[in-house]
Amino acid sequence: MITLHQLRCFLATYSLGSLTAAAAELGYAQPSVSEQVRLLEKSLNTQLFQRVGRGVVPTEAGHQLRPYAESALAAVNDARSAVASVRELVSGTIRFGVFGTARIYLGADVVMDVLKEHPQVRVELIGQNSTAVQEDLRRGRMEAAVISVPAVGNGLTILPLFRDQLVYVSVDPSRCRRPLDGAHLARAPLVLSEASWGNEDSIRNQLARAAQTAGGTLQTRVEVEDIETALEIAASGAADTIAALGVLHRLGDRMPPQLGWVPLRPRLYDTFAIAHREGAVLSPATRLMVDLVTTRLMAIATAVERIDKHRMPGAA
Repeated sequence: MITLHQLRCFLATYSLGSLTAAAAELGYAQPSVSEQVRLLEKSLNTQLFQRVGRGVVPTEAGHQLRPYAESALAAVNDARSAVASVRELVSGTIRFGVFGTARIYLGADVVMDVLKEHPQVRVELIGQNSTAVQEDLRRGRMEAAVISVPAVGNGLTILPLFRDQLVYVSVDPSRCRRPLDGAHLARAPLVLSEASWGNEDSIRNQLARAAQTAGGTLQTRVEVEDIETALEIAASGAADTIAALGVLHRLGDRMPPQLGWVPLRPRLYDTFAIAHREGAVLSPATRLMVDLVTTRLMAIATAVERIDKHRMPGAA
């Protein structure tokens, strides 16, 4: 009977040309390696090596055996990896990147989706802004993420999922009568989120370009980190803000009731995508998270389409 141990000893001897060197590499005593090679030769009823000086050289039979021995060991390693992947999916850790506002879209729901299927899995949702998440992806700190595009730089595979319309949000009904253009954005008293990221934020860049196209400059009255705080300030009447329809939908009853919204002209969108390193083979755990995140976001996309068609109170 041929064993994997015999094949390992054979390949080490074949590669190094010495039973002594093979034993040292494998961490066995030299007589043990010699015995495994001898048993393999006995099973095959042929000589695999010839002694030359202090070393050995493979016979023609040894040359013929080598690729099959390598394939056999590779198959075993692949089998172990497959089983390990299943074990990881059952009880390992899923590290998935999200940007700040994405937590409103996904929240606890996507975590509960994972834990419902795999109660022993540990979940880490990591990230504050798409720019930072993309850098973490490139450095291998996570396998995949949901980001707001456009992506910064290269080296990533970007799979767009859906785009969410950006709207102007105000407590003043007179500002929600008709779509607002870039010239209005340049004059508006705004509170915007993502204060730490400023011009690196994709939404901020779109708003700035719209204002510049109209001959103005985007300015803010207040800067905050999260969209919830921006909406609270907008509800006070101190400033207006920009939000995505999906955020308004997800916040639901938590939205200050006095707020209304109106589209921008031309319309602007926040586009969400799944991102991972180019050529990366995602683990089963990460593929599970990608599938669940995609399902959640597409359901929100459908809900946003209904909002856009039927309007919300306060819209023009």
